[in-house]
Amino acid sequence: MEIRRFQGADDVSGVIRAHGRAWHTAYAELLPRRVLENVAVDPSPEDERRWLESLTPNPDGVFVASEDGDVVGFADVRWGDAEMKSFVGPDEAELKAIYVDPDHWGTGVGTALLERGLEALPTAVSTIRLEMLAGNEVGRQFYEARGFERTERNEIELGGEAYETDVFSKRL
Repeated sequence: MEIRRFQGADDVSGVIRAHGRAWHTAYAELLPRRVLENVAVDPSPEDERRWLESLTPNPDGVFVASEDGDVVGFADVRWGDAEMKSFVGPDEAELKAIYVDPDHWGTGVGTALLERGLEALPTAVSTIRLEMLAGNEVGRQFYEARGFERTERNEIELGGEAYETDVFSKRL
């Protein structure tokens, strides 16, 4: 397995596939089917364009895990002038996304992506925060095992409905 920087159009299909497969597996019991159906696994050209627009403004913070040339996971870490959620303070970073294809869960891919993302942060960053759907036990166990603590609850809207989220934080 190799952890490397996101290479735009060369990686975007694999990123979307890993994200979609992870969502469909992790959230199958938490979200209705109609919400999950809107999360791409086999990306269209429009999906690829949207994802490229979202990820390319942050070239220093997006990493992929590849195995035998295939993307099996990715992480998007943001700080400084990057667009972040309101719960992230000025000297903090956000783990915007980290997703691993479920076929690779438990193999160290997520840990390697997280570690690479943390290594990329400037020394001035004091804390990293993330938000995930409440009830995501796989995610909760992953983050708590790596020193994150749940620090607040929020809500997000998906498919026209509100869902509780947990915000996790880790002092660096």
